[in-house]
Amino acid sequence: MAAKKKSSASKYSPQAGKKVEKVMREKKSGTLKSGRSGKKVTSRKQAIAIGLSEARKAGAKVPKKKSAAKKSSAKRSSSR
Repeated sequence: MAAKKKSSASKYSPQAGKKVEKVMREKKSGTLKSGRSGKKVTSRKQAIAIGLSEARKAGAKVPKKKSAAKKSSAKRSSSR
């Protein structure tokens, strides 16, 4: 089995990975709640987004979120 190579230009810091791991464990145990409504999170993608958001707030190296304006303008230009 080959060992994984770590690239020096990684998008995410190890601290961010640990935050996401922690959040995924909370999701599996059923204790992860969403921010505003307080509902239980069942989506894997939503759990990852929460973990990355927490890592961002803690100052970890995480890429910026894609803005909604860019997404909507890209949809309009592709549909034409």
